[in-house]
Amino acid sequence: MRKVKRLVLLACSVFCLSGAVWAQNAKPFVIPELKEWKGGDGQFVPTASSRIVCASGEAELLRVAQAFAADYEEMFGVRMPVMVGKAAAGDFVFQLKADKKMPKEGYDIRITDRVQVTAPETSGAFWATRTLLQMTEQSDSRSLAKGNMRDFPSYGVRGFMLDVGRKFFTIDFLRDYVKFMAYYKMNTFQIHLNDNGFKQFFGHDWNKTYAAFRLECDTYPGLTAEDGFYTKQEFIDLQKLAENNYVEIIPEIDAPAHSLAFSHYKPEIGSQTYGMDHLDLGNPETYKFMDGLFKEYLEGNNPVFRGKRVNIGTDEYSNKDKQVVEQFRAFTDHYIKYVEQFGKQACVWGALTHAKGETPVKVDNVVMNIWHNPFAQPRDMKALGYKMISIPDGLTYIVPQAGYYYDYLNCQYLYENWTPAVIANEVFDENDPAVLGGMFAVWNDHVGNGISMQDVHHRAFPAMQTLAVKMWTGKDTKLPYADFNQKRLALSEAPGVNILGRIGKGKEMVYEAAAVTPGMKTPYREVGYDYTVSFDIEGADEAKGTELFRSRDAVFYLADPISGMLGYARDGYLYTFGYRVKPGKVNIAIEGDNQASRLYIDGKLAEELGKRTLYYNEGGKDKMYQSRTLVFPLEKAGQFSSRISNLKVYNYKQH
Repeated sequence: MRKVKRLVLLACSVFCLSGAVWAQNAKPFVIPELKEWKGGDGQFVPTASSRIVCASGEAELLRVAQAFAADYEEMFGVRMPVMVGKAAAGDFVFQLKADKKMPKEGYDIRITDRVQVTAPETSGAFWATRTLLQMTEQSDSRSLAKGNMRDFPSYGVRGFMLDVGRKFFTIDFLRDYVKFMAYYKMNTFQIHLNDNGFKQFFGHDWNKTYAAFRLECDTYPGLTAEDGFYTKQEFIDLQKLAENNYVEIIPEIDAPAHSLAFSHYKPEIGSQTYGMDHLDLGNPETYKFMDGLFKEYLEGNNPVFRGKRVNIGTDEYSNKDKQVVEQFRAFTDHYIKYVEQFGKQACVWGALTHAKGETPVKVDNVVMNIWHNPFAQPRDMKALGYKMISIPDGLTYIVPQAGYYYDYLNCQYLYENWTPAVIANEVFDENDPAVLGGMFAVWNDHVGNGISMQDVHHRAFPAMQTLAVKMWTGKDTKLPYADFNQKRLALSEAPGVNILGRIGKGKEMVYEAAAVTPGMKTPYREVGYDYTVSFDIEGADEAKGTELFRSRDAVFYLADPISGMLGYARDGYLYTFGYRVKPGKVNIAIEGDNQASRLYIDGKLAEELGKRTLYYNEGGKDKMYQSRTLVFPLEKAGQFSSRISNLKVYNYKQH
């Protein structure tokens, strides 16, 4: 009998234990993936009395808490009060606490009857808020799974580089990108401020080849690009926003190659031997010019370049002869030391295998972007003593619609195989101190290819989500790629950020209006790929330039400014359909995806403006692919005479 009782008790114990295990909450899906999770039982659900409580009154911790409150309200429409004091059930609690075992930027979150965030530094507390927001946005009730998490990054540099030299991106776009990066715990934003197109697309004439420098400049009036630039104050404010989101902006002025904007301004410093996009390294005026340019943004107590690092370029200069190699090495050494005079750490593009020579180049405290191993062999650079950022071109370069490198990154391969320790064919230990972290890049090589800011973002969005995992979580991801790729789509870009123009969930009609009246506003700025916008129109004579809708980034015309045809403009490009609004009633539908914009009249395809090929030079031996996409603007209607009714917006393609 005793034996039977023992068996019954044992069975009950096993059953109870199994039940306890079964009740444990599964690991929440967030990006980057959590390093450690121990599931509890049940859900934490905020109430009307929930507060955000700081255990102590440190000013920066309070700022993080207030930012969390603002973001929570932006995303979920609930404003929780922020206070210092004693917490109660239902509260979100933030505390700074030393933890020698916790790496920098790490944090603990304990979710019970309250949410307790503990971090050794405020950066960790901020990253914890991104985790909480991502968890919350996946729950209709704003509930959080109870449990304990401990999370910290594998790499200190988790970055993205954007080429704004060859394609201008508005300051609003850059501000959104700071928030977008921060939402995925990406902490380094390198902004490539000058560059030029390829001369074969400009008649093989350097004087006609597109080049731009994007910052307001007083030292050299007229140097700043006229088709798009940032004032000094805009750039300062951008960096302040980044600092508040724990993102470091690394400004880059690229020289002595990629420097046509400078030789356009001052032709005598351009190289007659290696091309005008190369600076003449034997001309003292080159140094005088570049010294003056860097100085403008580095000097003073409140410099334009606020951060601790500045990238000085130094990539892809000719190495045809020994003399120019030595000159290049001297130039690199000079500007490493020059920016250091202003208290900055110098960052360079790896080039010292390509430019191997005897002239010393400073090593200590210099960060090198390793992008193409034949230009700088990673193990050789490590042996010299450089700290490296892994940005291998064959894996992490996006060059939109160029036909080389990636148009969209191979995210599955990166997710399953890459971390910053993998630099092309060289693989370092995951904890190698020489590898600071990684980046990926968007290069806009083909000036004039019609790619929009939203097109760039459409390419960068999945890459950002994927590489955020690989730079924070490292090699020990547990979620299979197929699950990750499906679940990632449920997450937003950041609080208040929607560059993709996503509306609604699933395929549905997301907005309709019985009539569109001149000057009316809709609840949405724009609708992104894949969409259909349809409306009935009783046509009237419309003056050229008459708008149907506009947004921050685009205009859709009932009569375009040049020909009076139906069309649209964005990013400095104007595209028109071969259709003119005329008397009579018809239904017009515009359908758009990342490949084309299509016009339907009364349900029939009238025209598709897709990717087209532009040919250059004799026999068309050089070609460029031009995009004619549109993220459809909806923010505000224009002033028109036609009668427009039955507006319907779908977040899918109907045809």
